[in-house]
Amino acid sequence: MGAHEAGELHSPGYGGVATVPAWLRPPDDVNDLQAGLWSQTVHRADDGALKIGGVSVADLAAEFGTPAFVLDEVDFRARATGFRDAFDSAFAEVGGADVYYAGKAFLCTAVARWIAEDGLFLDTCSGGELAVALRAGVPGERIALHGNNKLESEIDRAVAAGVGRIVIDSMIEIDRVAEAAARHGVVQPVFVRVTVGVEAHTHEYVSTAHEDQKFGLSLAGGVAAEAIAKVMNTPSLRLLGLHSHIGSQIFDTQGFEVAARRLLGLHAAVEKNHGVVLPEIDLGGGFGIAYTSQHDPLEPKALADQLAELVIRECRGLGISVPRVSIEPGRAIAGPSTFTLYRVGTLKDVTIDHGGVRRYVSVDGGMSDNIRTALYDADYSCTLASRSSDAPAALCRVVGKHCESGDIVVRDEFLPGDVAPGDLLAVPGTGAYCRSMASQYNHVPRPPVIAVRDGQARVIVRRETEDDLLALDVG
Repeated sequence: MGAHEAGELHSPGYGGVATVPAWLRPPDDVNDLQAGLWSQTVHRADDGALKIGGVSVADLAAEFGTPAFVLDEVDFRARATGFRDAFDSAFAEVGGADVYYAGKAFLCTAVARWIAEDGLFLDTCSGGELAVALRAGVPGERIALHGNNKLESEIDRAVAAGVGRIVIDSMIEIDRVAEAAARHGVVQPVFVRVTVGVEAHTHEYVSTAHEDQKFGLSLAGGVAAEAIAKVMNTPSLRLLGLHSHIGSQIFDTQGFEVAARRLLGLHAAVEKNHGVVLPEIDLGGGFGIAYTSQHDPLEPKALADQLAELVIRECRGLGISVPRVSIEPGRAIAGPSTFTLYRVGTLKDVTIDHGGVRRYVSVDGGMSDNIRTALYDADYSCTLASRSSDAPAALCRVVGKHCESGDIVVRDEFLPGDVAPGDLLAVPGTGAYCRSMASQYNHVPRPPVIAVRDGQARVIVRRETEDDLLALDVG
């Protein structure tokens, strides 16, 4: 495969067209759905169109329009309870474990209710996420508040709501949380977030436990130990345990092993130096999902078994009892449960350097509903959703309608060569960090979220309208 001084995008590649990534292979059947990328009720019906939860994408597009996030409720809740059961089972000998759903991945009132009904906890990191949780009726004790710069008003609201934990992220926050707790006449349970110095093998922007970044209190130099001592000497605070989060989109437990060893070492030192047994520990999470065939995530049971083995082993080696463990699966619950449904608008074959050709397929959404390709250089897959095709596969780039050359939805994918305006495309794995990071760039209203189950589809987040956009403009 040739190189080009302007970069990979300009080098020749597969069949005289643009470069094909090493992980992408021409499909034997362009209509096949890649195993592991789609939610459990998605399949191709006899007419060639995709169905999810017993509903055809053609019917969804006709009723709700495009673009739209289409959420498989059965799949979402099965993933949530799958993590719950796997970690409860793996940690059964020490009383089970707690699973915290990441509100930042995707949150709305319906999802918050599902999480509460299915016995999970909810992690929030802003006043808005906390407001959704409270509106959904999630009990305060099952809510956590995270964030590196919590507003005093957010802290006050969390304390008033009786949240089960506030994760301390700086020395300043100790005073702010303590003052709010004293004002409300309560003792507020807190965790201290520790930066354990582990470099997760993931994108720089979602790696969160190395030293040179904004989160947590450093294990190096005794900063975390100083924070712990201060919390323990503050009457309106109760230290539940220590927290670590090494990053996101992580596919193995090697980083967790190093992080857990360092975090448990500090946990043991607290017990020795302060004579207090901390009842809990939070190992974070950020488990990866499959966006394309290059990704091979571990199943919840394998993750749970491996983490339980290393935590129990480390605690025995340190001579301490095993604290109750919390984990945060992150995108692993919401991500695979949703696909984005787009309609094709225009197509063009573009000749690039060395005589190569790239087919651009433009859809009616883009970076306003999925910023991850532009922000993280993320890879996605897609398929022709409204029909099947016998046409030969063509290497395509799916792009959005926004006024940016970086407005790319799917960088490289094989689609049928007869894809045409009006066809529907589905991009899997968009349930996490797509609607939640969506914008109104170019004044494009944000898409709805449609939950599908047992042949029924319903709106759980409605589509924005131009009236919504104009309502904020005071003129």
